Amino acid sequence: MSHKKVRCRDVMNQRFAIVDGLMTVAEALAIMKKNNYKKVIIEKRDSGDEYGQVQLSDIAKQVIALDRNPDRVNLYEIMAKPVIAVRPDMDIKYCARLFTRFGLSSAPVIENEDVIGICSYNDIVLSWLDYLESSDS
Repeated sequence: MSHKKVRCRDVMNQRFAIVDGLMTVAEALAIMKKNNYKKVIIEKRDSGDEYGQVQLSDIAKQVIALDRNPDRVNLYEIMAKPVIAVRPDMDIKYCARLFTRFGLSSAPVIENEDVIGICSYNDIVLSWLDYLESSDS
C-alpha cells in the first residue's frame, strides 16, 4: 500500500492545557474535566528546562491509588519529565512506530520550542482511515 505523507501537524489536536508545575492535582483536574482533556503539559521554568506532562492515568496511579489528597499534591510531584515529543513534520507512520517502541499513546508536538498540539494514536488512526476512504472513491 502506498503511503500518502500525512504529518503530525495534519492530525494533531488541541486537547491540552499548559500549566505551572506548582498547580495542584485538584486544580489541574478541574481544567481537565471542564475541557475534556486527558493531559496537561507542564510549562518550562526557564529556557534550559524541559516540558513535563501529567495524564489522567498518572493521577490514577500516583494520587488515587495511593490515597493522596489531590489538594495537597502538586503536579511537579507526579509529572513525567522530560516528555518524548514529535516534530510537526514527522510522518505519522514514524510517529506510530515511536509510540510503539516507547509504550506511548500520545506525545506533544513541538515546534520552535513551543507545544503546538498533541498527536495521539487515535488521531493517527482516524486520519489514516480518512485517507483510506478517500482513496477508495
